Formats: sequence, C-alpha cells, structure tokens
Amino acid sequence: MPRLRTTGFYVTSSALAVLFLLPLLWTLYSSVSGRQAANGTEGWGLSNYERLAVFGSGLGTYLLNTTVVAVVAVTVTVVTTTLGGYAMARLAFPGRNLLFLVTLAILMVPYTTILVPLYILLGWIGLQNSLVGLGLVLAVLQLPFGLFMMRNCFEALPVELEEAALIDGCTVGGALRHVLLRGVLPGIVTVALFSFLASWNEFVAPLIFLTDGSKFTLPVALFNLQSGNLGSVDFGALQAGVVTSALPCVAVFLVLQRYYVRGFTSGALKG
Repeated sequence: MPRLRTTGFYVTSSALAVLFLLPLLWTLYSSVSGRQAANGTEGWGLSNYERLAVFGSGLGTYLLNTTVVAVVAVTVTVVTTTLGGYAMARLAFPGRNLLFLVTLAILMVPYTTILVPLYILLGWIGLQNSLVGLGLVLAVLQLPFGLFMMRNCFEALPVELEEAALIDGCTVGGALRHVLLRGVLPGIVTVALFSFLASWNEFVAPLIFLTDGSKFTLPVALFNLQSGNLGSVDFGALQAGVVTSALPCVAVFLVLQRYYVRGFTSGALKG
C-alpha cells in the first residue's frame, strides 16, 4: 500500500509537470520552426528572432527598459519593506497595528482603479512617461505583500539575537545590518523575486504610464508586434518574444529557488 501511494504521487506529479511544461515547450518549438522561421520554407531557423531583434526600437532597447523598471521596483520594494517590516515587528509606536492593517487593506483594492490617480500624481512630480516613475508605481503595488512577508520574518527571529548585539555595542542600525538581515535573507530574496516577476511581466501599468515608443517595456512591445495588411500578427516573432521574455524569469527563479522556499517557511517558525 505505501508503494502504491508513492507510485500514485509520482505519476500525478509527472502528469502535472507535463501539463504545465507543454505550453512552454510548444512556444519554444514554434519560435524556431515553420515557414517564417526558415525564410519561407518549412524547417528550422532563427528568422523569428531576427525579425524580433529589429522590431520597433530594437529588442535590446525594450529589454533594457524592462530591466531598468524591474531594478527600480525591486530596489525600492526590498529597502522599504525590510525597514518597514523591522519597524512593525520590533518597534513599539502608537498605531502600529492599525498602520499594518491599512497597508494590507491595499490588497483588497483592484490596482487598476488607482492607476489614474497615480498617473496624475506622477504628473505633479514630473515623472510621467518615465521608467523610474513606472518602477516606483510597481513598487507601490508590491509593498503590502512585501511588508507582510518581512514582518513575519523578523518576528520569527529570536529577540535575544538583537539584544546580544546591542549589549556588545551595536546600534539599532548596526544590529539590523550585521545580525538580523542575515536571518531574514530568505524573506528578502522572496520579496525581491516576487517584485521582479511582477514588474518584468506587467502590461497594464506600462501601457498607461508610457507614451514614448522608445521607452516601452517588453510586454508592451510584444503587444504591438504586428505586421502585414490589416494589422495581422507576426506569430513567429511573437513566440520568439515570449521565449525571450520568459528566459530571465526562469533563470532568476532557478537561482533563487532555495531561498524562495525558505522564505515562505521562515515566517511560520518561532524561536
């Protein structure tokens, strides 16, 4: 009976893995096969990637724009939620719990409803049609989850670690930098990973906040990937764009996977 359960588990897991991987493998296959990929004849080739590379302002420009937005969003999210999570977990001040609940309440608001007010706000501070402004907006959308994660991670660390550092002469900032950050590293990586994936693949916000075609991110550029009469879509180049867009996400996730798993479990443990 145990062997039967083990066999059923592996069969089910394998079936689910195939089910999830099949669309990705089909996309990869379509990006290098067909008439468009082989310059008019059935076969294999990289013509889809060649057309993608010269589309619009160029694939390199769109990748650079997306990278800038992702770096801004990840940096702001990680720094803000780390400091905020420490304050929520370790510092006693009036209204702490209320502030935390209000921040979490943002998750219940559809983010598309606040894009117009944010667009107006960026206009006031001169960051409309700006990659930095877009990165700040995406960071704001990630703050509730990041703050929740980091607060749990700091609460999972023993208070004695910080007290020992303070007794040894560390300041509060020194204890945070040299002792506590090492303990909450899995949580920081998890927040950074979520922020990166969300900002890299975001479509609606860049479509609204960016009006200059040379500043488009990769998802918006792929949406505009049309050629021929009546706006027909170049599906071969589009499939190549999907593969190009997915590869950085897969690579980052594989590199940070072990921290990602530890980050989700660390908040559930005390002491």
